[in-house]
Amino acid sequence: MTNIVADAELTKFIKDLVEPLMHCKQLGLTVIAAEKGKLLMALPYSKHIVGNPDTGIIHGGALTTLLDTASGFSAIASLETFEIAPTLDLRIDYMRPATKDKTVLAHAEAYRITPHVIFASAFAFHEEDEDRPIARCTASFMRMKGALGGGKHG
Repeated sequence: MTNIVADAELTKFIKDLVEPLMHCKQLGLTVIAAEKGKLLMALPYSKHIVGNPDTGIIHGGALTTLLDTASGFSAIASLETFEIAPTLDLRIDYMRPATKDKTVLAHAEAYRITPHVIFASAFAFHEEDEDRPIARCTASFMRMKGALGGGKHG
């Protein structure tokens, strides 16, 4: 499922956009790999993202941020030139809790690009348990051509 053939230039470009964002820094989100329309990200386990201190389970908001960010930047990675693409709609199905003390990965893919909207999906999982997703999402993102100059990736 997570077959990403990393494009080094695109990975660096997306990494440079994502990792300085304050919410990404706070959560420790990192970009592992990107190729056109696909992205793999990581959310490391930490005590400050725990939703239930009795169980150590990660808060749903941290997982939502991971999935929204991964799918949103897969949308940006699907384009020939840079565009801002804010979230229009995000639907998440939580299927099981993330395991305490384990990094959560997200694989996202933009699957349809129109002149005004990009559609993407993503799923969160533990590396050794990719076939048992923690959560899945579908999302749509608005294309805002020219909002920041529309320069080429990289």
